Formats: sequence, structure tokens, C-alpha cells
Amino acid sequence: MKYFLVAGEASGDLHGSNLMAVLKEQDPNAEFCFLGGDLMQAQGGRLIKHYREMAFMGFIPVLMNLRTILRNMNMCQKEIIQFQPDVLILIDYPGFNLKVAKYIKTHTQIPVYYYISPKVWAWKEYRVKSFKKYVDEMLSILPFEVDFYKKHNYHIDYVGNPVVDAVANFKKENINDLRYSFIIENKLESKPIIALLAGSRQQEIKDNLPAMLESIERFTDYQAVIAGAPGINPEYYNKYIGNKDCKIVFGQTYRLLEYAEVALVTSGTATLETALFRVPQVVCYKTPIPKVVYWVFKNILHTKYISLVNLIADRVVVQELFSKFFSVSSIRNEVDKLLNDNIYRNKMLDDYDEIIDILGKPGASSHAANIIVHKIKKRED
Repeated sequence: MKYFLVAGEASGDLHGSNLMAVLKEQDPNAEFCFLGGDLMQAQGGRLIKHYREMAFMGFIPVLMNLRTILRNMNMCQKEIIQFQPDVLILIDYPGFNLKVAKYIKTHTQIPVYYYISPKVWAWKEYRVKSFKKYVDEMLSILPFEVDFYKKHNYHIDYVGNPVVDAVANFKKENINDLRYSFIIENKLESKPIIALLAGSRQQEIKDNLPAMLESIERFTDYQAVIAGAPGINPEYYNKYIGNKDCKIVFGQTYRLLEYAEVALVTSGTATLETALFRVPQVVCYKTPIPKVVYWVFKNILHTKYISLVNLIADRVVVQELFSKFFSVSSIRNEVDKLLNDNIYRNKMLDDYDEIIDILGKPGASSHAANIIVHKIKKRED
């Protein structure tokens, strides 16, 4: 069968490549055409446009590049029609993908599948109407999304979470790895580790890292180790580290979490990864005009939490110190409890175990591919 995939970001390239790998196993005659990146290209098929030429974030960049975005969209639509796939698979990236879905659904008979639902439960809930009209099948990686869409009379399938797969694969491949080796290879001290996951973008690092570092200065029996983000130069971190005693490791975030006692984490996928490694954490996220941001969060956004951990549990498992709650003293107090209050620490670990049960076993890509292949074949019969 022929598959056309659209991924407009690095994360979509990763999830798309994993999905393609399993589709090839389940459908030996699979042909691929796609917008994506290097990882998807490594799976074979024809790369139409690299996501680096598509990823415009924020109102001003989008406005300045509107002509390019519209040109990419038009090109994508023409390529889909020319390729005539058995299925169109859209991966997150809603601003672009929903418009593609609308065009294909109203101009062709090609079934439209969506893998990894955009976070419409947080904001832009009105987009559910577009999903119901233009998307034949939604494949979700967050279990609570099933109930959210059910309220809108829209059935979706939860296929598991790719982060569960990634962590399970890491542990399987590194079963013989030792803390001693990690310490020696990275020239660290023998002290217990406090991991700092300060974000993947320069602005996040600039906002969060200084307070993270200051908040843990008093914990002299521990060493601070930063998880270096891909594409960020070590010198950028050094501007904020200064003369503080802190090391950086690149490309080893999972190894760092494997051996950390506590983690300070910005919001995002990293909070879930930290939970899957069963590392007690505090979520830290500095925002501009914090009181205004918190008001918007409480009164406009349709979500109770900013971390995936709390969203999945549907209650406070980890403290979210963001906007008006973000301060050096509040972070320090939480780290102190996580390190020294065993009852508090163990409660969080027990909650992690519940979240791990909710997420289910590894196999998100396999489950998604199985649904796609099965339903497309059934459609053709």
C-alpha cells in the first residue's frame, strides 16, 4: 500500500520514522512519500520537503513567512493528489495539517488519519469540529484524550505512548550500563546527582537555568548535572553557569535520569520521561508577566496542569512552579522535601507507578500501524 505522511517538526520526524519502520514490517509492499526529516528519510521513500523549511513558530515568524507556508501547503496538497496514497497520515503540527486534511477530504476520497492529536484540550477546543469533519481516524498517545473526545461524540483510539517505548528500548539496550561508567566517562564526582533539564530552546534555558542553579547551591552533598539540549552550544550554558560547580552532558539525558536522585524539569515531554525513570521531580517554568500568565492559564486555557505527569494522573503528583509560583526559594524548598522527606518522596514514586500502569506497555508505533493497515485493508475489501 501507499502511505503519505506529513510531519512538520523534529518530534514528528521521530514518531513518523518509528511508525514507518513498523508499517514496513506489517506491509512488505509499503511505499512512502512524505514531508518530514532525516529519520523518516532513513526509512526509505521520497522526501518532498524537510521540516526545517516548514517549522515557523509564533505569530510574527508565521506572518513574516506566510507566503512560504502557503506555498508549502499548496505543494503538499498537489503531491498527495499526484501520489494517490491509500492513506494520508498527519502527525501533530495542527496549523498546517488541519488545512491539508480539509483540502484532501473535500477534494478526494483518500482517507485521512491523524497520529498524535494536537493539544486541543488545552486550547483551541473548537478544532474538534474540524477533526470530526476531515479526519477519519484519530490515533492518540495520551490516555485522557479518549474521554475528552468522547465528550464531543468523537471516537479515537489510544495506541500507547512513544515515550514509554523509548525508555523501554533504552533500558533494554543499556542493561549492562553502570553508574560508575557514567561518572568516569563524563568526569563527574562520585556524589549523588541532581539533574537539571532546563529546556530545549535558548529562551527556556535563559529563563530557567539561573534559578535552578541558585536553588540547589546549598545542597553541597550533591552534584548538579545539566542535560544538554541538541543544537545548543556548550558556551551558551556556560554564560549562566559562570563559576558554579556544574557539569553538562550531551546526548545522554536518559543515562542522566537513570542515575539521578532528583530532577528539576521544565514542562513538556521531559516531565513524563523523568517519571518513567522514577526520578522525583519539580517542574520549573519561568514566564514573563507571571501574574497575567497565571490569570490566562486559570481563566482561558482549558487545562488544570502544565505537566504531562499531572495531566495523565488527573491530580497533583509533581509540583508545578510556574508563573507566579516560580522562585528560587520555592524550588529550593521542593528539592529539600524530595531529597529529605522519605514519605513525600515515596508518595511521588508510588504515583509514578500508577501513571506507568495507565500508560500501558510499550508498542505505540506497532499499535498505530496495526490499526492503519487493518482498517485500510478492510476499506478496500
